[in-house]
Amino acid sequence: MQKEEVKRVVESLLFIHPHPLSLDNIMKIIGDEVGKKVIREVLGELVAEYSEMRRSFHLVEVAEGYQFRTKAEYASWIRSLRKVRPIKLTQAALETLAIVVYRQPIVRSEIEQIRGVDSGWVLHSLLEKGLIKILGRKEVPGRPLVYGSTKRFLEVFGLRDLKGLPTLQEMEPSKEEG
Repeated sequence: MQKEEVKRVVESLLFIHPHPLSLDNIMKIIGDEVGKKVIREVLGELVAEYSEMRRSFHLVEVAEGYQFRTKAEYASWIRSLRKVRPIKLTQAALETLAIVVYRQPIVRSEIEQIRGVDSGWVLHSLLEKGLIKILGRKEVPGRPLVYGSTKRFLEVFGLRDLKGLPTLQEMEPSKEEG
């Protein structure tokens, strides 16, 4: 398959798929006759081309994959059309989600020790929303569940991977501010 044909195939896959497609998933679909290097080049070219087009959407790397997304400045019109309700998180849910994301893998008792309150219902809510998942059980007495973040978390917050999160030091106010 010629490179331009590979580009059109990759573009069509990204266009139709509702979630970010990883390089490995694209490889599985296209087959081994096209190397990872070529697909990586094609993805880079597509990202650049859509950026130069100055359209209402762009191709972005998010949640360890690639996805077409509309630009933020058109969100109000899209919400009007689709009647999409954004994920609403309470302060407790945001707090718990941050603890899970920054401390993962983590068990409920550790979360509750940090928060100082029972977190069972908050964890259940975050699991239902698909923002966290159960990674397994910890090999200690009682074998508590271990929690971690999901690709959906990355997708919702527009992150390529967890390295895109600010560090805890970056979030603390500087001495000049306070």
